[in-house]
Amino acid sequence: MISLDPRLGEIIDAYRTCEFVTLGRDGAPLAWPTAVGRRDDGTLLVTTSLAFARKALNVRRDGRVALLFSDPTASGLDRPDQVFVRGTAVCPEEIVTSPAGDEAYWSMLFDRQPESRRYVDAPARWLMDWYYLRLLITVTPTAVDTRPSLAEPAGTAAPATRAPAGAAPLGADVLAGFPTAVLAARDASGAPVLSRTRTVATADGFLVDPAPDCAVAAGPAGLLVHRHDDKLSGLYNALVRGELKPHGDGGMLLVPSRVVEPSGSGGPRDLVRTLRTARRDTAAYLKRRNLQRPDVDWPAFKKLAVASAGGAKQTVTG
Repeated sequence: MISLDPRLGEIIDAYRTCEFVTLGRDGAPLAWPTAVGRRDDGTLLVTTSLAFARKALNVRRDGRVALLFSDPTASGLDRPDQVFVRGTAVCPEEIVTSPAGDEAYWSMLFDRQPESRRYVDAPARWLMDWYYLRLLITVTPTAVDTRPSLAEPAGTAAPATRAPAGAAPLGADVLAGFPTAVLAARDASGAPVLSRTRTVATADGFLVDPAPDCAVAAGPAGLLVHRHDDKLSGLYNALVRGELKPHGDGGMLLVPSRVVEPSGSGGPRDLVRTLRTARRDTAAYLKRRNLQRPDVDWPAFKKLAVASAGGAKQTVTG
């Protein structure tokens, strides 16, 4: 494990989300936005509910992961460096239903996402109990690099790149709503890598421009887009999956094959569908392992939520 420079640690702590990539069963890199807690021992904590256990299952099969801190929304920082972290991860089978030992992580979430505080009260807790059945992923950093920000200066907004007339590859309507996307690919060794890039739609796919220090290899890849507001609300994310191929003189082209929008467009019907799917997938996870649904330590979560609402802050590390 390498030690993070204190300055980089502060930048990481300020980011509200990062892009986290694991390797799927077929070896394809799968990236999604997530919240990260930095622990005092130098490791990084990522958690996922049983309803979205795919990244945990991927880590158990192949521990090579990467994280990219590249969207500074609500960080309070003016165009901070991007921070790219390579690492190895582990995810025990234990289902964690209490904040004990990771109170700072949960306090951070309650502080930064005030809406989540109401999940610990009835009637929301009856619908959202699956959210508190968690798997803990611990990432040990093995390499850390910085890259210049691709965020636009305050008060400006770069127009999203739209497909020219007659060129509308799969996913063009999704990517058109974002000035940049995060390329999830593999390097020559097969390890996952991430790079925020501008995209250009063509009739065959999307031209991408990975960072100079990000040597991507041809093969399965994806383009992740996501957004959130300053309260970690208004969430949306989508992944355009496909094949990364050489193009022209040293360029790369992502040929799309599938668009994944876990929560749809975020409308009321999508919310209902997401809740139903989450409860179904949680039950399926437990059934496959012949496990009873564990009880959530509601008093402990409630205590942290109340402290957050009252303005009592805890440090992010812990």
